[in-house]
Amino acid sequence: MKRYLLYVFFGLLLGGCARHTIIPDDELALIFHDAFLTNAYLNTKNVRTDSLRLYEPIFAHYGYTTDDVHYTIGNFSKRKSARLGDVVERAIDLLEAEGKIYNREVAILDTIDNVARRTFTQTLFSDSLIRVSALRDTSRLSFTVDVEPGEYDFSLRYEIDSLDRNPRGLKAQLWLERRDSTRTNSYSMTLRRNREERFTRSFTTDSTHRRLHIHFLTFGEKAQRPSVTVRDLKLTFTPPTRTAVERLYEKQLDIRIFADEFFRSALSPQDSL
Repeated sequence: MKRYLLYVFFGLLLGGCARHTIIPDDELALIFHDAFLTNAYLNTKNVRTDSLRLYEPIFAHYGYTTDDVHYTIGNFSKRKSARLGDVVERAIDLLEAEGKIYNREVAILDTIDNVARRTFTQTLFSDSLIRVSALRDTSRLSFTVDVEPGEYDFSLRYEIDSLDRNPRGLKAQLWLERRDSTRTNSYSMTLRRNREERFTRSFTTDSTHRRLHIHFLTFGEKAQRPSVTVRDLKLTFTPPTRTAVERLYEKQLDIRIFADEFFRSALSPQDSL
């Protein structure tokens, strides 16, 4: 009797383990890849479905169940050396490789990186109109920003009219400051006069950078009265693509790997309240 109970115990234990299989990262990336393709196909065909049965054949093809996928995704938070975003990136890499052959069919999937970047792009500064008619007005076009890894894009439209009294011209100066206080990526340009011009400049930053310095109007040895109109000034920040894709996945915004019901079914009754 005791031996029988022991067999039953081990049977239940093995059965419990079988219901909670952790899927290797490479195979999980393949599952995500197939799910992306499935969703893209349904979207292009205008098919609307929230059924979990949509994904069950995909899981079964790789020898797993819906519970296995739920358990594997939930287990990532316990794995210090693993990032779910890395698995998503592998799936995207597979799609991009296929896109070279089936470019037209998978074009919608190749935009995932761009969607993620647009979603998490922040506008740090913006001003629709700045009129510079005195030296004190130039302070609105000079500022410093603490930076983090990513991309900073600065743009505006300007016009120096005939009332400007600076014969040697005005200059724009921008640069990055490293953590050791040295300069890098320095940029200086003499601004054109008597017509509207567009100015853009981008900076890619990493952990070695500390600040971005922007001084759009600088003068020569003797500053004279300026007359400049600046429109649509904007400074934006975009995080690295990998970071943006991971945030997009975590927040489940416009692009989704699985249908809503798939994630809702993974929540416990208490979590779904």
